[in-house]
Amino acid sequence: MAVLREEYDIAVIGAGHAGCEAALACARLGLETVMFTVSVDSIALMPCNPNIGGTSKGHLVREVDALGGEMGKNIDRTFIQSKMLNKSKGPAVHSLRAQADKQAYTREMRRVLENTDHLTIRQAEVTEILALDGKVTGVKTYSGAQYSCKAAVLCTGTYLNARCVYGDVSSYTGPNGLQAATHLTDSLKKLGIEMMRFKTGTPARIDRRSIDFSKMEEQTGDERVVPFSFSTDPESVQIDQVSCWLTYTNEKTHEIIRRNLDRSPLYSGIIEGTGPRYCPSIEDKVVKFADKNRHQVFIEPEGLDTNEMYIGGMSSSLPEDVQYEMYHSVAGLENAKIVRNAYAIEYDCINPRQLQATLEFKAIKGLFSGGQFNGSSGYEEAAAQGLIAGINAAMEVLGKEMIVLDRSEAYIGVLIDDLVTKENREPYRMMTSRAEYRLLLRQDNADLRLRKYGYQVGLISEEQYQELLEKERRIKEEIYRVEHTFVGDSDTVRALLEANGSTALTGGSSLAELIRRPELSYDTLASIDKNRPELPEDVREQVNIEIKYEGYIRRQMKQVEQFKKLERKQIPADINYDEIGSLRIEAKQKLKLYSPMNIGQASRIAGVSPADVSVLLVYLEQYGAEKKKGGTDDSV
Repeated sequence: MAVLREEYDIAVIGAGHAGCEAALACARLGLETVMFTVSVDSIALMPCNPNIGGTSKGHLVREVDALGGEMGKNIDRTFIQSKMLNKSKGPAVHSLRAQADKQAYTREMRRVLENTDHLTIRQAEVTEILALDGKVTGVKTYSGAQYSCKAAVLCTGTYLNARCVYGDVSSYTGPNGLQAATHLTDSLKKLGIEMMRFKTGTPARIDRRSIDFSKMEEQTGDERVVPFSFSTDPESVQIDQVSCWLTYTNEKTHEIIRRNLDRSPLYSGIIEGTGPRYCPSIEDKVVKFADKNRHQVFIEPEGLDTNEMYIGGMSSSLPEDVQYEMYHSVAGLENAKIVRNAYAIEYDCINPRQLQATLEFKAIKGLFSGGQFNGSSGYEEAAAQGLIAGINAAMEVLGKEMIVLDRSEAYIGVLIDDLVTKENREPYRMMTSRAEYRLLLRQDNADLRLRKYGYQVGLISEEQYQELLEKERRIKEEIYRVEHTFVGDSDTVRALLEANGSTALTGGSSLAELIRRPELSYDTLASIDKNRPELPEDVREQVNIEIKYEGYIRRQMKQVEQFKKLERKQIPADINYDEIGSLRIEAKQKLKLYSPMNIGQASRIAGVSPADVSVLLVYLEQYGAEKKKGGTDDSV
């Protein structure tokens, strides 16, 4: 029987947030790309929370945008409320978060994909990855059709062997009742890929008309909206915003949950997958934080053209009747009508230690992986991995050098490094505390950090890159000017200092010295700075931060220098750890398991001690000396 056969450069399996970024990156780099999805209507679906960004996640979206990705631009076009979180704290933890119109977000991303040259969208379930001699050759769909390709990117999200559960109701479907992908796991296992079983969950959606908002606290957006994308005109996002609402669980809620724990699949053993520790269900919160008498519940609109409201903070897999009783106990939800029940979802994913830092499988050339399939959680984490996997798949096909962002360059670097070097026993979630160089990795300077990489691979245009260089020049010039502009104890200066609760000058002072005072900033000094040039808001922001936190930034850059030394010490791919006598047995086992690329990566593997790293360094010096003696140019 004849079957359909087509040829592409790259195949992307999945059309969620990871798949969209991967497919767009490959197609925009001129490669013929086919993207498979079980349902075209689920492209860029937001099956859980109706927002993009948030603490640390906003950093990822900004970084995706800086590299040439689409998520930031898409949320700027479809948000309905925006807020900069943690504004009372330092700039390292400022994070943008936007409520999305879910339908508009999906519709707009689909429009972009459908109008991107070199990109073909196919509604079909991929059932097999075709490989020969350890290299990807194509993919096969449920119908038997074969698509040959030079590289493939797995972005299956939560669809592989997916099962949705609440109470004793269990259905083998993907999120929101969509078709699951039930055949690909077997193909991956045949290729020697180690699979895991994770779970996540989502709360109920309720009808807006059944909510009593008078019993809740209104949560409004920022007066001045900051866009996610560095390419978005800030004036275009100053829109009328919708409100979210805050309420709380109470002791009655908790008692209902405790009384029905035996009916929760999480506690009865029906669900076997491991769930996310940092996004627990309401059952987990009540059990693990028994001392708390209430938990926050955010009521968030799902869009402008729907009455569905998302109950943030109350994910659950309790039975339907218990869900009604539980939600009705919350202030303002006494008469709530559920549109969609809360549920937990189990799915197959991989152990990410099988990946290189490029997100290519170590054992299968040309096969890349991104998103929740890598054992992570969240739309933003997925998009970041999808973009890197897509870029590197394209680089491999084009015969160019792949990109690897390290921990000192980007939150994306932290995310991927954590996934490929650390034990991953639960869905990974990005947090600011995971980034040791977070003062350097702020959301406000993502373009200054990463635009160059987007330009190098070809996703950032020459015009965009020149704009970046001009921004860098203006920041540098203005910092130099304020450091060398001095003011004395005049009436004007005295009045400004007094108005801002700052101590008077006893002599001359540079503007930079005044900016370093906690109560002052670059913008507050405008009235005493006669020669100040007209500068865009983003330039002024960088000038202020760079001056105010100069000492801390300099200290962290010294730490990065030490970090870079270890990252530059490459470990040969053919190294035999069993030959290194002084290494502990556990260290040998872990190093063979993870195959780190360099000493820095090796030092972050659980089970490899500082003493093991020292032994490894000594061995590599001897190894390098022997290589040179043997007449080769290899060095460590």
